Amino acid sequence: MSTCPDRQFHALHQDGLLLLANCWDPGSARIAALAGAPALATSSAAVAWAHGYPDGSKLPSHLLVDTAARIAANNALPLSVDMEDGYGDDLEQVARLAEELMVVGVVGINIEDGAGTPELLAEKIAAIRRIAHKRDISLFINARCDVYLRGLAPEGERVAMVLERAARYAEAGASGMFVPGLRDPGEIAAVVAGISLPLNVMALPGLPPLAQLRELGVRRLSAGSAIAEGMFGYVKGFTEHFLATGGLDAPVASPARYGELNSWMESAAAAE
Repeated sequence: MSTCPDRQFHALHQDGLLLLANCWDPGSARIAALAGAPALATSSAAVAWAHGYPDGSKLPSHLLVDTAARIAANNALPLSVDMEDGYGDDLEQVARLAEELMVVGVVGINIEDGAGTPELLAEKIAAIRRIAHKRDISLFINARCDVYLRGLAPEGERVAMVLERAARYAEAGASGMFVPGLRDPGEIAAVVAGISLPLNVMALPGLPPLAQLRELGVRRLSAGSAIAEGMFGYVKGFTEHFLATGGLDAPVASPARYGELNSWMESAAAAE
């Protein structure tokens, strides 16, 4: 395998199934590395929560870049960063943020269409790809498609919409296609067969087991915010137990839910 981190990261998508236990700071990244992770990837939600902000492009972008820099400085593994929708619709601003991430050592990004148009995401991808070429970095641009996550098409029509968006994003310069919420084995197979990019899915209840995902041709599986949800849920339960009893024998707590965690951070942000 090439010693260049950007090419290492591309190579991890070429065969087999890459599992990414998403992290949010240098400590969680170190734990992922010690656990045997072949690469590192941040969760936008987890990074935001770690700074006391809700998910949804609410984290100041300089904190995102600083977090990426600190993770990269303390780890030798390839690092991918979730930059949500690029923190805006201005193409120059989006490309500049991606460049700032590349400067600190990031070799992969996630960028999503969300509630925006596929045309807009394609333009963002093309702008980022131009900057990456100028810096001579083979940036892995993982295009996140929210057709399933947001229910943008009726059941039975979602695969076709994903395929149309995947073709558009690939033409713009995307390296991978991330479709969180895609779980049905038949639909996964149809997407794999219909796109030219490595398929990334998110670990969610109802997803086929690892062996089947490999057979279906999935190339990347992301934990998303689930690990952080477990951690924050445990911290809250442990803290409440200590404050109520003074004891350090708290039972294992349940993971916090995504919406619940976001509401905690929304409340904190409103109180500032």
